[in-house]
Formats: sequence, C-alpha cells, structure tokens
Amino acid sequence: MSVSRPAVHPVEAPPLTDAAENPPRVRMKDIQGMPGTPGGLALRLAQFVSAVTALGVMVSYTDFTSVTAFSYLVAAAILQSLWSISLAFIDIYALLVKRSVRNPRALSLFTIGDGITSTLMFAAACASAGITVLIGNDLEACHRRQYCATFETATAMAFISWFAICPSFLLNFWSLASR
Repeated sequence: MSVSRPAVHPVEAPPLTDAAENPPRVRMKDIQGMPGTPGGLALRLAQFVSAVTALGVMVSYTDFTSVTAFSYLVAAAILQSLWSISLAFIDIYALLVKRSVRNPRALSLFTIGDGITSTLMFAAACASAGITVLIGNDLEACHRRQYCATFETATAMAFISWFAICPSFLLNFWSLASR
C-alpha cells in the first residue's frame, strides 16, 4: 500500500497573519465626482457651461482687451472650457463602455490638469473681481455706463467654474494619493 505518512511528507500550515497588523487592501470605490462617473460628468459639464458663459459675457463687451485682468479671464475661460469639454468626452466614453478611469497615468494627468486650470481660473476671477470693484466703487464709473453688470456676471461665472473644478481636483488628488 502506498500511503504517505505525515512523518515522511509533512504538510505545514500556512503562517498565521495578524489581521490587525496587515489588513487586506481594499480598493476605493468610484465616488461620484471622480472621472468616469455620472457625478464627474456633471461636474465637467458645469465647469464647461460656466466657463463658456464667463467667456461669452466678457467677449460681449467690445473693449475688454483694454484691461489686462479681463483679457486674462478670457484666456483662462478658453483654457478651462477646452479642458472641461475634453474630459467630459472621456467621461462620456467611460460611461458608455462601463469602465472606470483608474489608470494611474491618466489619473495623474487629470489631477495635474485640474490643478493648473483651477489655479488659473481662480487667479483670473480674483483679478477681474478686483478690477470690477475698482471701477465700480473706487472710480464710480458704473453710473455713467452700464458695463459693470457685464463684468460682475463674467466674474461670478468664473468663480462658479472654479467652484465646480475644485471637487474634481480634490477627488482626483485623493484617488491618486490613495494608491
């Protein structure tokens, strides 16, 4: 009879691991607002709409190029709208094929791009708000002409675009840092 005996072929038990010391790694679920989710698409569309609105309102004033801060707002709004619509298309594609966007390189690109565009948009909105306050309150030039409402609307839409990009940046950064 060819039966193996434990003394001849010992079977060792796997080493015990302490679950408290080495917990199993759990992947973070897709949180709404991250790339490839419906919330992420909604944030990208909100960024795009508010940036295009700021751009359209500012360009409707014909002499916006005479103030550097307003030209900077137009440039930042163009960059923000192009970035947001590009990532919105990526979100739409990810939703259609039902895949999450978890590639580390793509996620780092999204994070860096969101950080750059949010910084530029915030700086442009703050500069435009400063010039708008200067024109409206300090120079009191709004009483003669009715263009201050145009400046205020464009500045408010720039801030709304910045408010919409902040959650995208923070969620991308958090997802990248949790790897």
